[in-house]
Amino acid sequence: LEPPPPPPSLNPLFHPITLPTLSVMAASQVLKFEAVLIGTGQAIPSLAGALNAKGIKTAVIERSRYGGSCVNYGCIPTKALVASARRVHVARNSAAWGVVLPPGEVKVDMKVIKERKDMISGRSNTNVESWIKGMEHVSAFDGHASFTDPNTVEVALTDGSGKVSISGEKLYLNVGCRARVPDIEGIDDVPYLINSSILQLDTLPEHLIVIGGSYIGLEFAQIYRRFGSKVTVIHRHERVIPRDDPDVSECIQTFLGEEGIEFELNASPKSVKKTDAGVAVTITTKDGEKEILGSHIFLAVGRVPNTQDLGLDKAGVEQDTRGFIKVNDVLQTNVPHIYALGDVNGKGAFTHTSYNDFEIVAANLLEGDDRKVSDRITCYGLFTDPPLGRCGMTEAQARASGRKLLKGYRPFTRVGRAFEKGETTGFMKVLVDADTKEVLGAAILGVSGDEAVQVLLAQMYSKQPYTTLSRSVPIHPTISELIPTILQGLEPFE
Repeated sequence: LEPPPPPPSLNPLFHPITLPTLSVMAASQVLKFEAVLIGTGQAIPSLAGALNAKGIKTAVIERSRYGGSCVNYGCIPTKALVASARRVHVARNSAAWGVVLPPGEVKVDMKVIKERKDMISGRSNTNVESWIKGMEHVSAFDGHASFTDPNTVEVALTDGSGKVSISGEKLYLNVGCRARVPDIEGIDDVPYLINSSILQLDTLPEHLIVIGGSYIGLEFAQIYRRFGSKVTVIHRHERVIPRDDPDVSECIQTFLGEEGIEFELNASPKSVKKTDAGVAVTITTKDGEKEILGSHIFLAVGRVPNTQDLGLDKAGVEQDTRGFIKVNDVLQTNVPHIYALGDVNGKGAFTHTSYNDFEIVAANLLEGDDRKVSDRITCYGLFTDPPLGRCGMTEAQARASGRKLLKGYRPFTRVGRAFEKGETTGFMKVLVDADTKEVLGAAILGVSGDEAVQVLLAQMYSKQPYTTLSRSVPIHPTISELIPTILQGLEPFE
């Protein structure tokens, strides 16, 4: 979701009030707006644009980097690394396709890889900031906001020039999450990496120890294994990505293992310590304790909301036991004029759900629509290579629903385009309600699975019977052309 190019002339800190005015106003006056937007994750730039288009006087407050996690520490920079890692992998394994390189000719330049990643991420960051600061009815403040009452926040300006009080008739929070640091003995005494700091590496870890076998952990594990690191994944569950079906987990662990990634499953980190070569992690397994030696440790064990310093208690905003802001089906908090969007509301940890939060709020407040969080269908991707595309129910969820089920399945060894590419790892599967003929869920794990699954997601949103899709005539040769074929061969599923 790329913003338009930047306008020619912008005030870098505050638009349109000039900087010398701030210190005077902060001491004597509260700046009043119709809307105050805190944070600039995926929901806020577009919401600011929608409010600006309606001529609504709006303040946007950002304490760090414009664009939030996706632009700066998540989707965009990590997928740039995924792309570099794939190029390395393809080059090293090209002989089977008739492209023969002399041994040792494929070299990885981590500095160039980081420069490319920084360029891609930086472009998006700059464009988001410029887009917001160029809006006619929007005043942008670079600083940290904290509530002083339900309508007012105090902003400590990033440049150190002082503080300013800002009030709003409506306030929208899109402050995101950060990496959770687990309570492991010695963790504060070692230089660990998290999703943001690992992106700053321009050298190759000799042995990367990944704590956490879920989505972020697995993506970085494959990235750095392909770059040339030894990689060990420690995971406390019996299988990786345990929210997905067992066959999905097994297939992913298998192909990552074939690339040389080592797994310690059903293992809990007990302690970490520095060594001359880097770090040592002691884990507890069913067979006892075991020490793993590595050069770097990467923590990928979940996310926590950035709510600890917002002063939510002064606004009367309720949080759950994990610190996420409680919202209703239209994203209102218990304080009706305060809304929480994006990861911080716990309703979805994805860029696409954050953007949908914007769509819900904008449609309801500006267009008189009646959109709700409960209208959306769960969907996400795991961007390993090959990737996983998921939508709707898992097999366990479908069984628990008590419905009469049908299932379609096809391995990628029987997908022509995958065979032609020489990328036959994975499978497609679809679940259907036998009585209503609705598509209930799907998983496509294989080449272009993150794209092909969109066909089934669109079918689910259309609320049409699966026969609409099964009778379609797709383009050949493609990955998604086999989806109608799968639906034509559904079988009862218990």
